[in-house]
Amino acid sequence: MRKWKAEHLTPGPTPRSTMTDGIMSKAATMEIPINSNGDTGTLPEDDSLEQAAKLQWSLDEKVGYSRDTRDLQQVMVSGPNLNETSIVSGGYGGTAEGIIPTSSIKGPAIYVNYGFNKRIPNAGIGSNMNHSASSSSLADDANRGVAVEKLEYVKKWGLNTYKCTKQMISERFGRGSRTVDLELEAQIEVLRDTKRKYENMLRLARALTNHFYSMVQTQHALGDTFADLSQKSPELRDEFGYNAETQKLLCKNGETLLGAVNFFVSSINTLVNKTMEDTLQTIKLYENARLEFDAYRADLEELSLGPRDAVTMARIDAAQLQFQVHKDKYEQLRADVTIKLKFLEENKVKVMHKQLLLFHNAISAYFAGNQQQLEQTLQQFNIKLKPPGSDKPSWLEEQ
Repeated sequence: MRKWKAEHLTPGPTPRSTMTDGIMSKAATMEIPINSNGDTGTLPEDDSLEQAAKLQWSLDEKVGYSRDTRDLQQVMVSGPNLNETSIVSGGYGGTAEGIIPTSSIKGPAIYVNYGFNKRIPNAGIGSNMNHSASSSSLADDANRGVAVEKLEYVKKWGLNTYKCTKQMISERFGRGSRTVDLELEAQIEVLRDTKRKYENMLRLARALTNHFYSMVQTQHALGDTFADLSQKSPELRDEFGYNAETQKLLCKNGETLLGAVNFFVSSINTLVNKTMEDTLQTIKLYENARLEFDAYRADLEELSLGPRDAVTMARIDAAQLQFQVHKDKYEQLRADVTIKLKFLEENKVKVMHKQLLLFHNAISAYFAGNQQQLEQTLQQFNIKLKPPGSDKPSWLEEQ
């Protein structure tokens, strides 16, 4: 009877149970007796295999893992049992020299510890999660609060705009009443008319300044031409020389007059575009407050004419509160406009008295040819002339 080494095949990707793996690992190197006619002989019973299987089943039942978990754990912990397996290089007629022991093949062992996560305290992770959750909730609350505030602002603005538009349309069609302060309205109308006239005066003064500046530049060029011709024309040297001196003197006096006129234009511009404009801005606020006051007054009067149930009384109380708020605002702005109109009139008289006197003296002295009086006029009003070429940028600014 001949003996053959049984070839053991590597297990597939699907693991078997622990008991089956143990039995297969031992059965891999068993010598199977074969008779001469090809029948296998009677194998003696191996009590060690049966005891190993029972022991493994009892351990598995104590641990409590399922069959799939035991199979996966066995494969990942120990892997396929290749240590007791031989690889036959030859066929059925091969010698013992063709058998290669696989115990020389070494690979990394994989160990899975299922209790690892249970030993790590989760206090830090939980606190971080709670902190992040609280931070996100605070951010959400802040964003929600901002959104609510914007919504309330838009709601109030829309309601106020609706009431003011309704009041404006009613006034234009003669259906609604408006609050009128006759004395204050007359003063406001006078101010607007005065501003229009002062703007026209300012426009003409600027035009005069531009034209006079062009004339001064022409006189300066003409004087240089006369001086050049006096050098090149000996027979007319004296005549060209006289005219050159006259044009230079007129040019110098013209620059002095330009300084006075520029000061006049600057002062009028400040009066018109800053002082008067500031008062007119306050008047616009006053007119808007007056319109809001009349709108809420009409709303309160309309509610007062209706039924006096609980809901209407609540609306009347709210309307009364809003009416009082806008009434106080209207009265405050009316007082501000009255005060600003008074100070504006006083300031306008002082400024225009000084500027008109300056303009008259400067123009009279220039056309009279009185250079000394023209210079005294500038000194009287503390006007300093800029030296020629001061308007041009310096060489550092040009770089």
